[in-house]
Amino acid sequence: MTIYLEQPAPYDLVGTVIQVAGVAGGAFEANFGYRVHEGHDEVTGSFMAGDGIGGHSQFQFTVDVAGAAFKLDRLFVDLFHTSPKDGTELDKVVVPVVFGPRIVPGYQNYLEHIVVAGETLWGIAAKYYGSGNLYHRLVAANPVTIPNPNVIHPGDLIRVPQGT
Repeated sequence: MTIYLEQPAPYDLVGTVIQVAGVAGGAFEANFGYRVHEGHDEVTGSFMAGDGIGGHSQFQFTVDVAGAAFKLDRLFVDLFHTSPKDGTELDKVVVPVVFGPRIVPGYQNYLEHIVVAGETLWGIAAKYYGSGNLYHRLVAANPVTIPNPNVIHPGDLIRVPQGT
């Protein structure tokens, strides 16, 4: 059994409905499980993939996590095949994502901002949110681009989460 997850990509910024897509299969019973979690709460379910005779096929589904009581802005999307023998999760794929609703109230989408020479996170936050004090939103939404909030570089692409 194999699972190739194409969406979400690692550290994608997601909302309360998460689009999951990829390719899976490789066994007669092509039933897979998923879990979206962060340690305090989780949303689980299953999906079908494969052709029933050992082939692989594309899959695509959405997971509505609006009812989950997530406390953190980092979630994990797990996909796996469950062993019929003992219930062990096999061939597990785990992808970390960034949960927009824990960063910006009413999260809907994000804008892209390219850093120019002389800019600071404080200034970028003031431009988009009206207050430099909200620069932590930019740090949370960009864990790969901004590992150190004191260092950004011209040309960096920063996601700016937008809410209601």
